Amino acid sequence: MSMTKSDINMTPMIDILLVLLVIFMIVTPLTSRGLNALLPQLDNTTARAVGNEVVVTIGHDREIFLNRDLVSRADLPLRLAALVRLRPDAVVFIRGDKDLPFYAVAEVIDDAKGAGLSRIAILGAL
Repeated sequence: MSMTKSDINMTPMIDILLVLLVIFMIVTPLTSRGLNALLPQLDNTTARAVGNEVVVTIGHDREIFLNRDLVSRADLPLRLAALVRLRPDAVVFIRGDKDLPFYAVAEVIDDAKGAGLSRIAILGAL
């Protein structure tokens, strides 16, 4: 009686693994990123415009402050649109409480984009 030797041939599995690795290495850099963010620049040669920054703060009870003024949620788009008319190149910094759901911050970002502000940055949580 002869015994048959049953071994798993690993070569095809390794070949498939290497092909998948190469595919992922090629495709990963081509995928688009979802969020364009303003990153801090280390270049100190450019002069910083004074009074060009606006800070929108969202408190834990969803009170919204535009700089230091309390603003209702309904009035925020109007105030931001007025800001665009005065300073079209303004930078809006949005700061939210750490316990807020993200959609509360996203609504403020949408209001800023809808008002025509294109330079929006998110600050750390309160």
